[in-house]
Amino acid sequence: MSQYFVRETFFRPPEYAREPSTLPGALYNDWLLLLKKGRGKSWFVPVRSMQFQGVVEDKEIIFVDSQGGYAHRDGVGGRLIRIAWRPMPTADRASLTGPVPCEIVHYFPDLQETQRRLMSEFPPVLRQLLQRRREQDFQVRAPRVVPLRRPV
Repeated sequence: MSQYFVRETFFRPPEYAREPSTLPGALYNDWLLLLKKGRGKSWFVPVRSMQFQGVVEDKEIIFVDSQGGYAHRDGVGGRLIRIAWRPMPTADRASLTGPVPCEIVHYFPDLQETQRRLMSEFPPVLRQLLQRRREQDFQVRAPRVVPLRRPV
């Protein structure tokens, strides 16, 4: 199977607001599984119902609006980051299903409703991506029978 790589540029505007929050344990676990499968790569996760794109990296997930928010500087163009989720996992996490503290960084005003929608619509999309990756990894191939030779 051939592979290709996409290079995207994202601009981080000045912070508008930062708030403490938590991420559901299942979402954080799926995030870690996706990163493990990618071996350090970034993952693009489209949230089609919102026309947003999530970019999953090891330290944060950034969200960009697919329909707007484009910037250009020094001959380079790219999308503007709207929201970033930055987890702050603790070593004393009581359970794998427990919430994980995080910071939600807003780069534009009036994104509270967008944040609420992302919290409800991003986790199922991430879960579906993981399921598709799992199915690709475990495709059934034609069995191979190898005769066992007797030791001499």
